Amino acid sequence: MIEKIFPKIHSEGYKFLIISIFLTIILYVFSSFLGLVGIILSIWVYYFFRDPERYSINDDNYLVSPADGLILSIQEEVSGPKELELAEKKYTKISIFMNVFDCHVNRSPCAGKINEILYKPGKFLNASLDKASTDNERNYYKIINSDGNEIIVVQIAGLIARRIVCETSKDDEVIQGQRLGMIRFGSRADVFFSNYKALVKENQRAIAGETLLAVRK
Repeated sequence: MIEKIFPKIHSEGYKFLIISIFLTIILYVFSSFLGLVGIILSIWVYYFFRDPERYSINDDNYLVSPADGLILSIQEEVSGPKELELAEKKYTKISIFMNVFDCHVNRSPCAGKINEILYKPGKFLNASLDKASTDNERNYYKIINSDGNEIIVVQIAGLIARRIVCETSKDDEVIQGQRLGMIRFGSRADVFFSNYKALVKENQRAIAGETLLAVRK
């Protein structure tokens, strides 16, 4: 119960929390109302950077969601990311939108080896727009699972987000639900896969590491 009320926070959040608390103290000196606003802001910063434990199914027959948020779209037979030279291959693509109240720690949909990580600078359009997938700052992870299938996770910065944090490296072996990194302040995650059937629906809420995203065909 205590962990739900006071969850641990991601290491990226400590400096922002310290800054918000410091500003709150300064604001309170000038106005109790502004001090209250600062307290609310500090509470929001604390919960934005929360990093709760998640418990994956640990079953190679399933893919789990890489992000908390709203399922924006499910597209079949789309080309893979050209940045990874996969434009000639066809995948199912699921896009998940993380608003500023969602947990922003991203996780691996499956167990496997990280074959490639590629960072691309870009714009900061609203992450709910389709063109954010190709225009915004983003980070690609290509994971090869036990069957040799390519699972691609794309972290996409949003309108407010200005930094994608990567916590894994090329050639790392990851387990299902393991943390890959996080995005600061509102963003999106895209997943590309083949040989799996989507289990989620558009406008459904997903929980990173736990929601079953797709099942092996």
